[in-house]
Amino acid sequence: MTPTAAADADQHPPPPQGSAPPPGPLTGVRVLDLGTVYAAPITAMLLGDWGADVIKVEHPRGDPARSHGQAKDGHGLWWKVIARNKRTITLNFSKPDGQDILRRLVAQADVVIENFRPGVMEKWNLGPEELQTINPALVVLRVTGFGQTGPYATRRAFGTLAEAMSGLAHQTGQPDGPPTLPPFGLADGVAGLTGAYAVMLALYHRDARRGPGQVIDLSLLEPLVGILGPGPSVYDQLGLIAGRHGNRSSNNAPRNTYLTTDGRWVAISASTTSVAQRVMHLVGRPDIAEQPWFPLAGERVTHSDTIDAPVARWIGDRTLDEVTTAFQNAGAALAPVYDVEQLLNDPHVKDRDVITTITDEDLGPLKMQNLIFRMGRTPGAIRARRTPPRPRHRPRAGRNSWASPGTNSTTSARTGSSDAPQLPVRPWPQHQTAEPGLHRRSRRRHPRPRRRRPTRRQSHRPRHGRRSAAGPPRVGQGQCRPDSLG
Repeated sequence: MTPTAAADADQHPPPPQGSAPPPGPLTGVRVLDLGTVYAAPITAMLLGDWGADVIKVEHPRGDPARSHGQAKDGHGLWWKVIARNKRTITLNFSKPDGQDILRRLVAQADVVIENFRPGVMEKWNLGPEELQTINPALVVLRVTGFGQTGPYATRRAFGTLAEAMSGLAHQTGQPDGPPTLPPFGLADGVAGLTGAYAVMLALYHRDARRGPGQVIDLSLLEPLVGILGPGPSVYDQLGLIAGRHGNRSSNNAPRNTYLTTDGRWVAISASTTSVAQRVMHLVGRPDIAEQPWFPLAGERVTHSDTIDAPVARWIGDRTLDEVTTAFQNAGAALAPVYDVEQLLNDPHVKDRDVITTITDEDLGPLKMQNLIFRMGRTPGAIRARRTPPRPRHRPRAGRNSWASPGTNSTTSARTGSSDAPQLPVRPWPQHQTAEPGLHRRSRRRHPRPRRRRPTRRQSHRPRHGRRSAAGPPRVGQGQCRPDSLG
């Protein structure tokens, strides 16, 4: 450890065991998750993982994701993951009461995430223009299959369609086999990550650059196209169309999966010439590494059969442990192909808590993926130990039955009722609408007037709640009154 790192560790020691995690970097950011199924809710989940206060707004019938995939005792296991760190209410946006409650929530929110087809929110008079009239600082993320514009904008779409149209399926599979779709929601996951990134850019523009809120148009198609490599450029300049190569790569060799003598599969990647040379020396074919074409990755791809054959034979004569040890000693890159059981039992995965265990109210100890990266000063956490309950309906209560979203609540706009299990969650502070360019993180535009020394007749009582002339207070500094939604 360097002296600088040691000094930093002294100033920021790890929290004691059993203590509450430090606040995440998004603590105080308020998010309304109006999305269904995967892409939009994944964005909201990621924001919640890092401290944002997320309210999941479902139709009274519930999010279809509750019933997707495997379940235990009636509880969807994928839902348990994407609903973490969220509180929940149910609203029917086609009803005036539901629209009114959403507008009052928007007045206090920083971010709204929705994935209705273009025009649906506008049909309910809840489009971004109306919402930003209520709250000019609002960031609105709109997630759709093909975007808000274009001839396909109003088509129904799911991630599978983006995986097909993007070129991913065309490039995936064996050369003589059909196009192959991924076995999970890849397009939704990529769009969910992209949505979180886009929201953070919009919040940075608003808070650091003193700008207003804005609307983000995110499709499932474009982020997936964006990560699939240089295919469009290659076609534009060379007229080449990428095909299917199985587990081989069109960029380098050796790159494939190989079977060991004890029936285990391993994967190799040699993206650099030096690693490829080490592999060929290890398998007893240094003569191939000495060929004049070998230093060029494209030429190695052309000679993939020549390279793969000795690698496959060498690995096929050895066990997984022997192969892994030999590659580590040689400084070459190799990893075993895992199923989920092998992943959970891997010592590195255990040491870094890649798959963590939470205490779920319905299922008890529950394993799920942990946060996807680590932050030294402001780590996130899976805070909620339960996921949102199923929507329920009870006889109509009053207008203010969900007057303060300071608890984990299930509320129906159709009935106005509330079922509120008590969880220690910070209430949302009172939000004030500001003119464009003025928001909670704005700097003072006018100098603070000089304070006069109090005379004997003046009160010495402290002044509370004073605000800058530039607009509402910073996140977490506002006052919250019980009837803030009344």
